[in-house]
Amino acid sequence: MDLGLTGKRALVLASSRGLGLGIAEAIAAEGCNVMLTGRSGDRLAEAAEAINKRGAGKAQFVVSDLSDKATPAMLADKVKAEFGGLDILVNNTGGPPPGAMADADLEVVHRQFEIMVLSVMDLTARVLPGMRAQNWGRVLTVASSGVIQPIPNLGLSNALRSTLVGWSKSMANEIGGDGVTFNMLLPGRVETARLKELDAANAKRSGKSLEDVAAAAKSQIPAGRYGAVEEFGATAAFLVSAKASYINGSLIRCDGGAIKSV
Repeated sequence: MDLGLTGKRALVLASSRGLGLGIAEAIAAEGCNVMLTGRSGDRLAEAAEAINKRGAGKAQFVVSDLSDKATPAMLADKVKAEFGGLDILVNNTGGPPPGAMADADLEVVHRQFEIMVLSVMDLTARVLPGMRAQNWGRVLTVASSGVIQPIPNLGLSNALRSTLVGWSKSMANEIGGDGVTFNMLLPGRVETARLKELDAANAKRSGKSLEDVAAAAKSQIPAGRYGAVEEFGATAAFLVSAKASYINGSLIRCDGGAIKSV
C-alpha cells in the first residue's frame, strides 16, 4: 500500500531513540522527510545517518529540550527554514518520574505540565496555520494506555497525558474541516529503554526480580509479549498518511489488547 507520504515533511519530537525514533524510521521508509529532535546530539546524528543510508525519505536533526520554553518557537522556525513548512507533527514527549499521584510534589507537577502539555500545545499552535492554509496536515500525539486505564505507580503520567486527550479531541472537532486530522496513539508495553526503566522501578518497589516483573506484565497482555517498536512505528505511519484522512479525533491503541475496557 502506498501511504502517500513521499515528499511529505514531518517533525517528530523526542526521536533520538525509542518510540519517537521508531515513528521517524517508519515514515522515512515511506519517503517522508523527517526532522528528528532530542537532547542528545550524538544519538540524533547516529539516527539521522542510519535513516539517510536507507534511502527513501531523508532525515535532519536539531538538538532541543522541551524544558526550555523557547523550544517550540525554535522548532517551528527550524522546519520553516529547512522544509519550507510542515505536513506532519508527531507530538512525543518523555514521561515524568514514576510514583503515586498522592505523593506527587506540586512543583514537579507544574514543571512536567509545562514540558509534556504546554510545549505540545505551543508548538502545534505555531505550525497549524500552515497546515490549514494548505488544507492538509496530520497532528499525531503519542500518549499512553494510562489515559484509558490508569497505570499503577504512574499517577502523574496518567493525569498529564489525559489533559492532552481533551485538547486533541477539541482540536479535531474544530479543525477537521480544514483537512487537518488530530489523533492520539496509545502505546501499551512496547519494548524500549523507557519500559526497561519502568520495569526496574517496579522491581525495586516490589522487591521482585526484573525477570519476574516482566513475566507478570506479559501475562496480563493477551498477545503474551511486549510490543516491538517497529509495530508501533508502522501504526503511526498509517495514522499520519494520506490513507488515514477520515480518521480524526480518535484514540488508537497499540497495546496487544492489554487495556481491559472495550
